[in-house]
Amino acid sequence: MTAPLRAEPAGALRRTDVMAIARQLGPQFAELADDADANDRFVAANFATLKEAGLVEAGVPAELGGGGAEVAELAAMLRELARHCASTALAFAMHTHQVAIPAWRWKHQNAVAVEPLLKRVAGERILLLSSGGSDWIAGSGEAVKVDGGYRVSGRKVFTSGAATGNVLMTGAVLRGEDGSASVIHFGLPMSSPAVKIEETWRAMGMRGTGSNDVVIEDHFVPDAGVAVTRKSGEWHPLFQIIATIAFPLIYAVYLGVAENAREIAVEMAKKKRPGPHALRLAGEMDTALRAAQLAHRWMLEIVARNAPSADSVNEVMIGRTLVATHAIRAVELAMELAGGASFYRANGLERCFRDVQGARFHPLQAGPQAEYAGAMALGMPTATIF
Repeated sequence: MTAPLRAEPAGALRRTDVMAIARQLGPQFAELADDADANDRFVAANFATLKEAGLVEAGVPAELGGGGAEVAELAAMLRELARHCASTALAFAMHTHQVAIPAWRWKHQNAVAVEPLLKRVAGERILLLSSGGSDWIAGSGEAVKVDGGYRVSGRKVFTSGAATGNVLMTGAVLRGEDGSASVIHFGLPMSSPAVKIEETWRAMGMRGTGSNDVVIEDHFVPDAGVAVTRKSGEWHPLFQIIATIAFPLIYAVYLGVAENAREIAVEMAKKKRPGPHALRLAGEMDTALRAAQLAHRWMLEIVARNAPSADSVNEVMIGRTLVATHAIRAVELAMELAGGASFYRANGLERCFRDVQGARFHPLQAGPQAEYAGAMALGMPTATIF
C-alpha cells in the first residue's frame, strides 16, 4: 500500500497541491471501496487519511492557515477521488463545500465573522457536516425562542459522514405568532448531549457515505450562535452563494464516477474484438461523457465570476441537470459496451451505475430546476422556486 502523501503541518502558510495528494490517495481508497459498499460501512479510515494528508483544510485561505485551494482545484480533487471511491468523495464534498463557502465570503465579502470557523478547520482539522437537502430553502426542524437563545429540535436526514463530523452546519424553523416562518442558521457541535445519530443509511448507492440521520432533541443555541436569520421558503442571498459554490463541488463527484465507468468499460471492451455495435456504443458513451464534462466546466466558470445571484443559481443549476443527465447516460452506455460482464459486481461497473443515480436527487431536482430556468427566461419571479 502506498504511504499517504503528507502535507505540511496544520497552520503553516502554504498552497496545497490537492490534485497530487488525491492522485496518491486514490488507489489506497479504492482498496476499501468494495468492503464499504458491500457492508454499508462508512469509510471512516479514509477520512482519517484525508485529515493526515492535509485535505480537510485545503479550502481554507492560506492567510488563515489553510491550503489556499480555489473551488476549481477542490472540484478536481473530488473528481479524482470519485474515480477510486465515490462514497469517500461524496461525503468529503459535503465538508469541502462547507469550507469553500465561508472561505469565499471571507475573500470576496470581507466576512470576518467566518474567521473563527475557518481557523478551527485549519488549526484543529475539524470536519464540518452538511444537513444538505433536509435544510434546503424551506428549512427543517423547530426552533423555540427562550431567554438568551433558542431551543432546537429536529431530524436532519442524509447527513453524510455523520459519525466522524465535529460541527453540523444546519438550521431550524422559527414560527411567529402571526403565522410567519423564519429560519435560524447555526453550527451544531456533534458532541452535544442533545444530538444522536440514527443509522438509517441502507441505500441503493453511495453506501459508504454514512449518510445517517442526525436527531436533535432540545439543543440550546445562544443568540450569539445564530449566524443568520432568513425567511423560510424564499431564496436568500446566502443561499445564492451556497448554491453557486456547493454544486460544482458535489457534481464533480458524479462526473468522476462516470469517468471511472468509462475507463472500466473501455478496458473490458478491448479484450474482445469490437464490432460496429460496440464502436457506436463507445462513441455514444464518450459523447455523453463529454457533454457532462463541458457542463461541469460551465458550472466552474460561473463560480469564477464571483457574482452569486439569481442568475448564477440558474446557470449552475442548468449545469447540474446536464451533468446528472449525461453522467447517468454515460454510465448506462458503459454497461452496454462492457456487455453482460458488467452485471457482475466484481467488475466495478455495477457499483458505478448505482452510485451515479444519486445525481438525480440533490436540489434543484429536474422539475424545480426547469421551472426556475423557465421563470428566468420569461422574466418572472424565482424567489419561491426550489
